[in-house]
Amino acid sequence: MFLILLTFITALTISGVAIYYSILGLAAIFAAAAVPIMIMGSVLEVGKLVTASWLYHNWRIVPWLLKGYLTTAVVILMFITSMGIFGFLSKAHLDQVRPSSDNTVQIALIDKQVLQENVVIDRAEKTLNLLDKALEVYLDKEYVSRGLKERKKQKEERDFLNNEIRVAMDNIAVLTLKKGNIELDQLKIEADVGPLKYVAELIYGEDAKDHFDEAVRWIIIVLIFVFDPLAVLLLIAANISIRERKLANEAKSKKKEKEINWQREATRAKTISQGLR
Repeated sequence: MFLILLTFITALTISGVAIYYSILGLAAIFAAAAVPIMIMGSVLEVGKLVTASWLYHNWRIVPWLLKGYLTTAVVILMFITSMGIFGFLSKAHLDQVRPSSDNTVQIALIDKQVLQENVVIDRAEKTLNLLDKALEVYLDKEYVSRGLKERKKQKEERDFLNNEIRVAMDNIAVLTLKKGNIELDQLKIEADVGPLKYVAELIYGEDAKDHFDEAVRWIIIVLIFVFDPLAVLLLIAANISIRERKLANEAKSKKKEKEINWQREATRAKTISQGLR
């Protein structure tokens, strides 16, 4: 009895989890009508389990047309459940890897911004070098006083260029820190998807990087192949066990009733025999 109860509870548990995942997946696929989809999915999933149990108990007496329709309905509902689970797991995978692609875009954008700041620094430094070379001409000709006057004229421009360099270097420092934080998040994401990469390498070998999504898709297909079908078959197995136990109990009852009747007959025969004496 314990094994029958365990089988029945396991079947309902797996089916309940499958229903939960399937409804969430279908709601994600038809996001514009999430609540109606949840209601429809719940009713159909319960109907599927009831139909499977009813078919088993009434298989011999059900007309072939009704039997064919109900069997087809159960199979189609199993497919719909599997499709919902596929949608749910696919969305979970996309939610997991989407930050990785976003981080890649952000890192590329930061690298481009750093490159632009370096261009600003290089341009400002080249201009300062040109100003210095212009002053060196006066120094080479020993026109020191004239060179100092010229330098004073350049002060505003030099201050502007030095400020540009300073601002650009501050921006590079901020961008570098931001890039470091994003790369740290990227490493965490890669650590989370690490097991999937190993599975992809197991399937595709050295080309795993180019087939990562395909490997995940196959993993999901394997999961849904044994998810809802297992729940339905376990439910049928529990019904088989319950029916066999019921038949065994009925057989025991009949046997016990026969023994009781035999004892009664034996007692009656003994009583009659004693009366005749």
